[in-house]
Amino acid sequence: MQKLLMVAYAAPDQPLTSSELARRSKLDPADVARTLEHLVGSGILKKHRPKADPTESVETVEINRAFVFHDELRRIAMKSFAAAEPVRAMLRAKFKDSVVRAFVLGVEEDGTLELLVVHGELTPDETAMKAACQKLSKNIHRHLKVHVISNARFNGLMPRDPLASKLAAASVIEVIALGDTKARLPVEKIGLLQSAKKRLATLSR
Repeated sequence: MQKLLMVAYAAPDQPLTSSELARRSKLDPADVARTLEHLVGSGILKKHRPKADPTESVETVEINRAFVFHDELRRIAMKSFAAAEPVRAMLRAKFKDSVVRAFVLGVEEDGTLELLVVHGELTPDETAMKAACQKLSKNIHRHLKVHVISNARFNGLMPRDPLASKLAAASVIEVIALGDTKARLPVEKIGLLQSAKKRLATLSR
């Protein structure tokens, strides 16, 4: 069910046939057919025939936005199997030594998933990050827009910065928190004034 809904939520307004769902989810067609009956029967998905040809025998399904728990189910899906979990798993597996924090900032109108990745002392390899995101995009059937910034820039984000405003949204999902990975924070440079105060404190002991 989760695999089918992952595909469906990636394209909420796109009618999908049972065979297309089986192909994208890599599930057995018979299992897909049985699960679709349950999802349509419960109202989560809606079934219809192509409007262009009412006699067409191939039925399609899509997300039913009129379902009474649609918004709640969508939030649950985004916080788990449809977005957060795949992103979290990819970052922990490939970039556990460099990524200190990561967020799902939101989903754009076309279904694109926007991510913010914060690195610590080590910067993720750009080529490796691009390849990992392309693979993830293919697996979850969503385009990705990824911002990779340093921890220093993250801590210094000003309210007017577009990233800061997006981080303040209630829909933001933190997928990697401080301490979730082995990545180390960079050593902060001590300014001249702080250095002098530290030296004086040492001499006065």
